[in-house]
This record gives sequence, structure tokens and C-alpha cells, in this order.
Amino acid sequence: MRILLVITYLALITACTNSNKEAATTSEELKARKPAIPEGVIIQPQTEVDTLKGSLKAYAVGKIGNATFTINYYSPATRGRMIWGGLVAYGNVWVTGAHKATSIEFDKDIKIGETLISKGKYAIFTIPGEDQWTIILNKNWNQHLVDDYTEAEDVVRFQITPEVNESHQERLRYAIESESEAQGEIVMNWDKVEVAIPILIVS
Repeated sequence: MRILLVITYLALITACTNSNKEAATTSEELKARKPAIPEGVIIQPQTEVDTLKGSLKAYAVGKIGNATFTINYYSPATRGRMIWGGLVAYGNVWVTGAHKATSIEFDKDIKIGETLISKGKYAIFTIPGEDQWTIILNKNWNQHLVDDYTEAEDVVRFQITPEVNESHQERLRYAIESESEAQGEIVMNWDKVEVAIPILIVS
């Protein structure tokens, strides 16, 4: 009889432990699914010289159709420096920001050109050129500068022609611009250069 009671007691303990583990797992899963709150500031259009030192932690949030996009980056200022072909070298992979890789996250599948990209979080890298830029989305969004960058983890690469603006943008700025229910652009501009990445929502 005592043996039977012990076995029953052990079975109850095991069941409770498993139940608690399942509850904990469910709690962790729910926490993981909760969208992260962006940190930093939203960079505004800015023509005057910025005297703040360092690169500001910044973000941009917006919707294209029913898809939500979040971009996290560090925003350097020109502070009178030569940017293109100077501070940012032509022909080299650039984090398109400062300090850490710039990340972009979206909650719907999208198309860039002919490439289908699953919803998720990626790094935005670019290779600036005088006439053409290479735009890159890479799987490794959490890295310092381009220390761990590898082309093997690229999900898309394509060429784009930058625009040269008359107005000056003091701090590097990202914006999400919606054009229709299914189309829009991710726009980066700094100094007098603007690069627009065309986005098509597919789900």
C-alpha cells in the first residue's frame, strides 16, 4: 500500500513539474513573439550643422500596406566632413549607419526586385559607388560594423542609382514611405545623397 502511495505521489509531482515547464515555455514563447519597442530617436529632416558628438541611436517605424517595418540604426552627422568617397569609402561594404549593422524587421513577406524575402529581421548593408550602389539584405543583423559580414548570408543583392538632392541632410536618416496598399520604399538619405529601396508586399 505504501509503495502504491509513493508511486502516486511521484506521478503527481512529475505532472506538476511538466505543467510548470509547459507554462514557462508558453510564457517565453509569448514574450518572444511580442514586438520589441524601438530605442533611440526618430531623425527628422535637418539642414543645419549638428554640434552633438557621436552617432545617435535612432529608429524608423512605418507601414506599407498591412506590413509594419522597423529600422534600428546609429545616425552619424556630417559635421562639415566629406562623406562620399571620404568618411564612407566607395567600393566597400558599409553598415549604412554607424557602430552596429543597421537592422530592418518586417512582419509580412516582401519582394525586392524579383527576390521573395520571408518576414523577419535582417541587416541592411550597402556598397556605395559614385554612380551605382549595391543594396544588400543579410541574415546576420546582430553584428558590429562589418566584422562578421559574409556574402554567403546575403538574401538579396541588387543595383540602384542614387539621387543627388539640392538640400543637405545633416544626420543620416531612414524613412518608410508607402505608395499604395502593396508598394512603397525604404529611403535612406545623408548629406545630399538619397537611396530608395523599392518594396512590394506579397502577403
